[in-house]
Amino acid sequence: MPTDLMGASAPPGTPNSNVHNVNIVAIALTAALVTLQLVGLAMLERSHAYAHPSVPLVPVVCTERADIPVSQIPYD
Repeated sequence: MPTDLMGASAPPGTPNSNVHNVNIVAIALTAALVTLQLVGLAMLERSHAYAHPSVPLVPVVCTERADIPVSQIPYD
Protein backbone atom coordinates (compact mmCIF):
# COMPACT_ATOMS: atom_id res chain seq x y z
CA MET A 1 0.00 0.00 0.00
CA PRO A 2 2.77 2.53 0.54
CA THR A 3 3.57 2.37 -3.18
CA ASP A 4 -0.03 3.39 -4.02
CA LEU A 5 0.26 6.47 -1.82
CA MET A 6 3.49 7.47 -3.50
CA GLY A 7 2.00 6.98 -6.94
CA ALA A 8 -1.10 8.98 -6.04
CA SER A 9 0.90 11.92 -4.73
CA ALA A 10 3.20 12.13 -7.75
CA PRO A 11 1.95 14.54 -10.44
CA PRO A 12 1.32 13.04 -13.89
CA GLY A 13 3.95 13.73 -16.53
CA THR A 14 1.60 14.63 -19.37
CA PRO A 15 0.34 18.05 -18.18
CA ASN A 16 3.87 19.26 -17.48
CA SER A 17 5.00 18.32 -20.97
CA ASN A 18 1.93 20.05 -22.46
CA VAL A 19 2.76 23.25 -20.59
CA HIS A 20 6.36 22.92 -21.72
CA ASN A 21 5.25 22.49 -25.35
CA VAL A 22 2.98 25.54 -25.12
CA ASN A 23 5.88 27.60 -23.77
CA ILE A 24 8.12 26.49 -26.63
CA VAL A 25 5.45 27.35 -29.20
CA ALA A 26 4.87 30.77 -27.59
CA ILE A 27 8.60 31.53 -27.64
CA ALA A 28 8.89 30.41 -31.27
CA LEU A 29 5.92 32.55 -32.33
CA THR A 30 7.30 35.57 -30.48
CA ALA A 31 10.69 35.14 -32.15
CA ALA A 32 9.01 34.82 -35.56
CA LEU A 33 6.97 38.00 -35.01
CA VAL A 34 10.01 39.96 -33.86
CA THR A 35 11.93 38.75 -36.90
CA LEU A 36 9.11 39.81 -39.23
CA GLN A 37 8.98 43.23 -37.60
CA LEU A 38 12.73 43.69 -38.01
CA VAL A 39 12.59 42.64 -41.66
CA GLY A 40 9.70 45.04 -42.27
CA LEU A 41 11.56 47.85 -40.56
CA ALA A 42 14.67 47.17 -42.63
CA MET A 43 12.59 47.20 -45.83
CA LEU A 44 10.94 50.46 -44.80
CA GLU A 45 14.28 52.08 -44.02
CA ARG A 46 15.69 50.90 -47.33
CA SER A 47 12.73 52.24 -49.30
CA HIS A 48 13.04 55.64 -47.62
CA ALA A 49 16.79 55.74 -48.19
CA TYR A 50 16.34 55.55 -51.98
CA ALA A 51 13.16 57.61 -52.24
CA HIS A 52 13.34 60.67 -54.46
CA PRO A 53 11.58 63.68 -53.00
CA SER A 54 8.70 65.05 -55.05
CA VAL A 55 9.53 68.57 -53.87
CA PRO A 56 12.97 69.85 -54.89
CA LEU A 57 15.36 70.55 -52.06
CA VAL A 58 16.63 73.76 -53.70
CA PRO A 59 14.12 76.60 -53.37
CA VAL A 60 12.80 77.93 -56.63
CA VAL A 61 13.04 81.69 -57.09
CA CYS A 62 9.79 83.21 -58.23
CA THR A 63 10.37 85.92 -60.79
CA GLU A 64 6.72 86.87 -61.32
CA ARG A 65 5.01 89.25 -58.98
CA ALA A 66 1.40 88.73 -58.07
CA ASP A 67 -0.27 91.70 -56.43
CA ILE A 68 -2.55 90.20 -53.86
CA PRO A 69 -4.33 92.60 -51.56
CA VAL A 70 -3.45 91.90 -47.97
CA SER A 71 -5.41 93.47 -45.15
CA GLN A 72 -3.27 95.16 -42.56
CA ILE A 73 -3.89 94.17 -38.98
CA PRO A 74 -3.31 97.05 -36.58
CA TYR A 75 -1.08 96.27 -33.64
CA ASP A 76 -1.19 98.04 -30.32
